[in-house]
Amino acid sequence: MLIEQIIILALIQGLTEFLPISSSAHLILAPLLSGWADQGLAFDVAVHVGTLTAVVAYFRKQLSAMSRDWLGSVYTRTHIGESRLAWAVLLGTIPVGLCGLLFHDFIATQLRSPLVIAVTTIGFGVLLGWADWQGRRTRNEHTLTAGNVLFVGLAQALALIPGTSRSGITMTAGLMLGLTRDAAARFSFLLSIPVIVLSGGLETVKLVQADIAPDWRALVIGTALSALAAYLCIHLFLTFINRMGMWPFVVYRLVLGIALLIVFY
Repeated sequence: MLIEQIIILALIQGLTEFLPISSSAHLILAPLLSGWADQGLAFDVAVHVGTLTAVVAYFRKQLSAMSRDWLGSVYTRTHIGESRLAWAVLLGTIPVGLCGLLFHDFIATQLRSPLVIAVTTIGFGVLLGWADWQGRRTRNEHTLTAGNVLFVGLAQALALIPGTSRSGITMTAGLMLGLTRDAAARFSFLLSIPVIVLSGGLETVKLVQADIAPDWRALVIGTALSALAAYLCIHLFLTFINRMGMWPFVVYRLVLGIALLIVFY
């Protein structure tokens, strides 16, 4: 891979994984618009490891408390501290895990077109704007019920369709349930951890089975850059989201979707 390809793709993954604008769409579009060859499965795994590293590092204290309290709740059969949130993350991951197993091949072969990305980018962008406008924004992530969590989890399953945006659709669902913007974002970021682990694990298995010699330079640089970009993105997003709202991302999605329709159709 060219060094500029490595840098640009790693930054795209790091910056878009946690913004409500769809990282998968941007990674699909980058080779189409630039003329580069597909970056390959090994590089995709590497940049996902980078974003996973970033979100775990950013929430390390909360994740430590969630893990400890979750184990305590299993032992005592009562909720302790952060255990309710830990159970919520696990429950919210089930729908996307099942849908990924059932529909992964169909999505990978049939739904990676610019038209699908354009439609989902526009459609779910409008839905994000509506949820941000109509949302009560009075709750935090600790108030979510099991039914609320399943609603967010089912919404997350839609993110398997390129252009939807996993973070975007889960934040949309959270806002629809009355979460504040930063609470919706925090829960979305926590939900990303098992999803990235599951998807990265599946891609790693395929990579091992393919027995392809990796480009270690590309993998190391890609992992490091995506991790740094993702960590900075999480920090800035949570710092400013309550003040700026979701509308900059809604406008971006609308412009991107319309541009794709013009360029490709």
